[in-house]
Amino acid sequence: MEDHTNEPLYLYPIWIRLWHVLNALLCLTLIVTGLSIQFANPTITVRFNVAVVIHNIAGVLLSINYIIFFIGNLFTKNGAYYVIEVKGYFKRLKTQFHHYTVGVFRKEKAPFPVTPDSKFNPLQQISYVGVMYIIIPLVILSGLGLLYPEITVHSLLGISGLDYTDLLHLFCGFMVTLFLCIHVYFCTFGKTAISNFKSIVNGYH
Repeated sequence: MEDHTNEPLYLYPIWIRLWHVLNALLCLTLIVTGLSIQFANPTITVRFNVAVVIHNIAGVLLSINYIIFFIGNLFTKNGAYYVIEVKGYFKRLKTQFHHYTVGVFRKEKAPFPVTPDSKFNPLQQISYVGVMYIIIPLVILSGLGLLYPEITVHSLLGISGLDYTDLLHLFCGFMVTLFLCIHVYFCTFGKTAISNFKSIVNGYH
């Protein structure tokens, strides 16, 4: 997120900040243990059986944390930031993409500065909607399917339903990992490289 306002804006209430920190820690835990499960090697990764236990516990905690996020967005104004205005959206998206790929390196002013009514620019908005309302729910559902294989489809087109579930879980996990890396990078696009990270501490943009 970019900081282009002179006056600090209180955009991140305490529940959002606590949720965000816990969500980040759980995602990192799931990424590390997931890689350890996928590429089990005692010399360079967490032991397989330990990784499985930690991964499952972190997955359950992430699911609970996501429910808090979902309910919070239903009953607070934070949910309004995720509502995409369709009219003219692709034009705004193109403008923001140009800013991130060209304008930001020319020190140009952000086309969609943060305001109390608009916390995300068009590219952030579609990314967050995609991750929080599509990818994360699929991670949780596919994770439940792997944790309780009896609830998955037995087979489809001659292939085990568990294989499909595992593939979906791996794909969504990769997307979350990619999003996390890009998210951290774009958070450096503030007044200083660390100014946006301070928001998670004090709640001000």
